[in-house]
Amino acid sequence: MTTYKESGVDVDLGDRCSKIAYQAAKNTFSGRTGMIGQAVTDEGGFAGLLDMGDFYLVQNDDGVGTKIEVAEKMKQFDTLGYDLIAMVADDAICLGAETISITNTLDSPGLDEPMIKGLMEGLEKAALEQKIVIPGGELAELGGALNGNVWNATAVGILKKDRVITGSDIQVGDAILGFKSKGVRSNGLSLARHILHKNFGDNWVDEPYNDQETWGQVVLTPSKIYSRALLNIIGTFDEPKAHFIKGLVHNTGGGIKGNLPRLLKKQDFGATLDHLIQPHPFMLKLMELGSVSFEEAYKTWNMGVGMMAVCHQDKADELIAQLRENNIDAQIIGDVTDTGNIEFVYPH
Repeated sequence: MTTYKESGVDVDLGDRCSKIAYQAAKNTFSGRTGMIGQAVTDEGGFAGLLDMGDFYLVQNDDGVGTKIEVAEKMKQFDTLGYDLIAMVADDAICLGAETISITNTLDSPGLDEPMIKGLMEGLEKAALEQKIVIPGGELAELGGALNGNVWNATAVGILKKDRVITGSDIQVGDAILGFKSKGVRSNGLSLARHILHKNFGDNWVDEPYNDQETWGQVVLTPSKIYSRALLNIIGTFDEPKAHFIKGLVHNTGGGIKGNLPRLLKKQDFGATLDHLIQPHPFMLKLMELGSVSFEEAYKTWNMGVGMMAVCHQDKADELIAQLRENNIDAQIIGDVTDTGNIEFVYPH
């Protein structure tokens, strides 16, 4: 039975380290008490809120992770810009924020012009689609300090104070909607690469997945970005608020098991997920190749669910229709309970 930990990623250790980092960050909040930029505490939030008087500034960081190693093997870099923006903009939208800018840092053992060209062309294309500007960045050559490239970003968003999506009005019985993903996004790549390397060797990226694609092409599938589509529904910074979404969850590291509680635990709620989106066939194949359990898969990969929304049951169909109008396939995957636990009925 293959686990994420065997691939070199200890999720429990990561969670403990994240708590240490968060507490240290939270301890700095007092430094701007009563000043412009005073921090707002949001336990379990997907981004940070800074009080700018009439509005909030929203800030958060993430990166493409080891997906860049797949791109390196394939010498194909023009899709990773979608992954980079998805990781940060789709965190910010969970609060309702409109991401306006992203800065990025590429740490590299040695710069390669075709790589930089591909990365930046993809980033430019994705940013224009999302109406996000790239005001700056950094290319750092670190020589022997790294054995691979690391690409991270910081997003800055804006949000009016009466538009924050907090989850505070979630009630037992509310519908939980799952948004279909395009692929693995940028989480759980270490486990996927570990399984594929173990089965097919160093050149696993060239191994056929089916008649049309190699395993490398499948794993490198760019992330679907939900941010701008959701802004079309909930409204941008200057537009009137007119939506009935009670909560949003970006399904990243830790999968559904790690992310949905970040919203529901604020009120000690739980969920029954008994109509989950059918996982991507390649994810089921990875599970088969690596003897990965459903429990492990759902805390490592998105399993076909890239984002989740909570709304009243009576509004679910209308929200699904609005999402589809914005090119997002969605369905009801479960409902909110008072159990405090996330209960899964795994698809077969």
